[in-house]
Amino acid sequence: MFSQGRRPRSSFEATLETFDLIYHCTVRSLRGNGSNALLSLASNFSQTMVMILALYTTMTLMGYGSNSMRGDFLVFLITGVMSYVTYKKTMTSVFGSEGATSPMMLHAPMNPAIALAAACVSSLYLQVVTATVILFGYHCAFKPVEIDDPAFVFTMLLLAWLFGIGTGLVLRAIKPWAPKLAPTLLMIVQRVNIFASGKMVVGNSLGFGYLYLFNWNPLFHIIDQMRGAVFINYIPRNSSVEYALIVSLALIVLGMMGDFFTRQRVSLHWYAR
Repeated sequence: MFSQGRRPRSSFEATLETFDLIYHCTVRSLRGNGSNALLSLASNFSQTMVMILALYTTMTLMGYGSNSMRGDFLVFLITGVMSYVTYKKTMTSVFGSEGATSPMMLHAPMNPAIALAAACVSSLYLQVVTATVILFGYHCAFKPVEIDDPAFVFTMLLLAWLFGIGTGLVLRAIKPWAPKLAPTLLMIVQRVNIFASGKMVVGNSLGFGYLYLFNWNPLFHIIDQMRGAVFINYIPRNSSVEYALIVSLALIVLGMMGDFFTRQRVSLHWYAR
């Protein structure tokens, strides 16, 4: 009557079962509150397009578009917006992923690590598909899109995703100890990065008096390096891939340590406060 469920017989079988769980949790995460993953894709696509069009209209009216960079101004905006949205959505998804006290954790062999992995994978999938659709649609409907180094552009998108994971993990580790403060910190980080990410500025054009406003932010380095890979005439001088990578990995390590520490002291009463 109280027999244990079937356990994997080997490490390979356990790995396959874990990937299968991550796949199903990813599909569940993609669907969100709806019954169709296409609705989540459409929602993410529309939100990104609204942000791109709003920035394009604002910067064009301000007369900044023609002087921003030697290249397609809309592609210039797309690189910045997609990096920012990837970071923001990943951070939010990781922060909101189900923890040890979630009812889903009562169903073996579900665990918080699988929920976290599914949140990361689903966020990356949404942003890659959205970026592909936007660039392909612009390429077919308006003008050809020429990217100098597509592999490095995708690498920078992955780095923005990694940075979002690190920030989300740190905030997620704080959430059980300060359930009211953590969402406020999340909102502050999102609002600050709207401007501090540097998605509306050219890194090389910033003087020392303005560079310090952006240079601390790894997302600024990611966006600037991505634009260097997109535009053949732009060589970023005020940004570094190494800085963004080191900060992202450091945040991931800190977040995982905090999450592990928290799970050792988990209590259902935390979320009842």
